[in-house]
Amino acid sequence: MQTSSAKHTKDTAKNGTLFKRWFYQHHQWLYRGQKPNWLAKVMNRAGAMVAARSTLFSGLVALEVIGRKSGRIISFPLVLVTLDGQRYLASMLGDNAQWVRNVRAADGKAVLRRRGREAVQLEEVPADRRALILRAYLQAAPGARPHVPVDKDAPLAEFEKIAAGFPVFRLVSSQPK
Repeated sequence: MQTSSAKHTKDTAKNGTLFKRWFYQHHQWLYRGQKPNWLAKVMNRAGAMVAARSTLFSGLVALEVIGRKSGRIISFPLVLVTLDGQRYLASMLGDNAQWVRNVRAADGKAVLRRRGREAVQLEEVPADRRALILRAYLQAAPGARPHVPVDKDAPLAEFEKIAAGFPVFRLVSSQPK
């Protein structure tokens, strides 16, 4: 049986441009089984360093969280989406993404790095309120599109159907203003 994510990727690869087909197939290979392979891990580590120091990409940030098994600080490059004045992070790989599991184990305590450090508390958004955020996320994060089984321009109803499988966190600053 084919998953809806695989079907979406296959349909896009069949109907898209040559670059889009290559991109989707390549990105799927990096995260086969919803887990990063060795190359994706290296690229994520480099991406986190760039995100923490750079202003080149408007939504790119590095999230630091204590690893639930190692106890060490783990850094992940993510795309930050701002919607109605609120900041959000979404998981392109769903509930089993390592950063999601680490954030949940750390009770939402993390550090956001982008031209500095900001202590944040991540609050998980209920599934019935994720659709609009997920649509904004797909608009801002082209690298996530191969992993999410709806098109970035799909109606909100399509995002509501898949929202439960893709965690979204609202960021609340832990630093006094």
